[in-house]
Amino acid sequence: MNERSETPRRSAAATARRRATRTAAAKKTTARKSAAGGTFATKAAARKAAAKTAADGRTATKNAVAKKAVAKKAAKKTAAKKAATTRRGAARKAASRRGSAAPVFIRHYCQGIGDCHLLRFDKDDGSPWHLLIDCGLHSSVPNAGETMDAIVADIATVTQRIDVLVITHEHWDHVSGFSTAAEHFAGIEVGEVWMAWTENPRDKQAREFDEFKGKALAALQRASLRLDGLRSLDDNMSGVRDGLQALLGFQFGAKGEKVRAARDAGAALNTEGIRYLEPSSAPLQPEGLGNLRIYVLGPPRDTNFFSIRERASEMYMAAAAAASLERTLGPDDICAVDTLAPFDPNLGLALDDAIGSGEAADGDEAALRRLVRDLYAAEGSAAATDQRWRRIDGDWLGASADLAMQLDDRTNNSSLVLAFEFADSGRVLLFAADAQIGNWLSWQDLKWDVDGAAVTGPELLSRVVYYKVGHHGSQNATAKSKGLQLMNDPDLAAFVPTNEVDAKRVKWGEMPFHGILADLERRADGRVIRADDAWLRSGTVDARFRKANGALQRVAPGGDGLWVDVEVR
Repeated sequence: MNERSETPRRSAAATARRRATRTAAAKKTTARKSAAGGTFATKAAARKAAAKTAADGRTATKNAVAKKAVAKKAAKKTAAKKAATTRRGAARKAASRRGSAAPVFIRHYCQGIGDCHLLRFDKDDGSPWHLLIDCGLHSSVPNAGETMDAIVADIATVTQRIDVLVITHEHWDHVSGFSTAAEHFAGIEVGEVWMAWTENPRDKQAREFDEFKGKALAALQRASLRLDGLRSLDDNMSGVRDGLQALLGFQFGAKGEKVRAARDAGAALNTEGIRYLEPSSAPLQPEGLGNLRIYVLGPPRDTNFFSIRERASEMYMAAAAAASLERTLGPDDICAVDTLAPFDPNLGLALDDAIGSGEAADGDEAALRRLVRDLYAAEGSAAATDQRWRRIDGDWLGASADLAMQLDDRTNNSSLVLAFEFADSGRVLLFAADAQIGNWLSWQDLKWDVDGAAVTGPELLSRVVYYKVGHHGSQNATAKSKGLQLMNDPDLAAFVPTNEVDAKRVKWGEMPFHGILADLERRADGRVIRADDAWLRSGTVDARFRKANGALQRVAPGGDGLWVDVEVR
């Protein structure tokens, strides 16, 4: 009994032990798995954290680099502003200490409708450096040849050497003296000659521009001859003829001398070469003149600016006008065959023959002559009252007026414009030649790097203290908001090479233009000298200039009104 009961008990105990062992093993396995899972989780978290740290590091590095670049750019901009501010501050200080600023001595010749300006700068060693800007007079001015002889002879009394001769553009009133007074120039040594890029025969763009000028001028010459040859002109065509002759006065001398020959005579005076300039050039710093920088403002490379109408198609239209005149006039001033004409060229009668006095043998031709004379050429005849209004034989020549203006505008807008800056004071002298609105507008985008600071066209205008007024003070040769109104220096002064009487003689209207003069007088506080001022001929200095006044330190007329000396600081 006891044996049988003991065996089941032992079996149950063994079973319990096995269960306990399995349970413990399962718990141990679970624990190991939990531990392993935790390790795996920890490692993943660590990897994730490391990746995030690395990413944060890279982001931080990028941000640091970006911040450094921004800081560097800001520092550069700040430095540039500081340099500009320092320069302007120096300019203001120099302006308040008149005696410390370097002077320039200018002899303006007062021939009227013409330019000639002799500038003298003192070099670092005290020796003089002379620069002559242009030398000419319009052919319509009485005794122009004698006047230019006197001017060049006077230049020779001032200096026997011109270090730089500037020829601003190809107009007779700027270059005539190189031709008509050549014998007087023979005694003067000329160093370099400076001209605009538009005069460079090796420049493709310049050659294209020169071709337009040549063709336009040839067509206008023939048109002028035809207008002169017409028997009678109405008021409109008379105005076209007179205006054309006045504009051609910029191209020819009184004796028919050509402007190209005069320009070339001036260029040939050089002994040290010709330099062709454009606005992209760095500021010029002549040797021995450490305080002087010379900026080239115009003419622009973009020839669209050459027309005040500002259209890219202008050159084509101008060329078309010249071609139209040339087709009509023919190469030898004979009407060419017009292939678009409605009638055969062999039919009909030439107008000159029709209104001539001779009678034709043929009855039909005689009848045609009488018809033309009575209805189209009669001037108060019995057949009719004045019938000239019916005639159109000269009307096509009206196109020459537009072509003449295009040639004039484009040549003036190709003027070489120079700004002279004193480095110690920042003060600027502007010599604008005959630049018209297109040339002025092109200066707005100009920029130069000078000693790490940006210098722009508008900034130079804001520092102008002396302005040689453009194109004798004409209406479209001084820009308003982008020109004169930027000249805000309180010491501003100006010289106008003009003669109102001569301008009226050739019917140019307001020259100088009174609106420009009024604003200039206001901005310059009356410090404006005109070449036709009566006090220049009297030899007595005007009361405004008897002592230092603004940029003008000294003013002295001479030569019975032939010239006036000014000292500018």
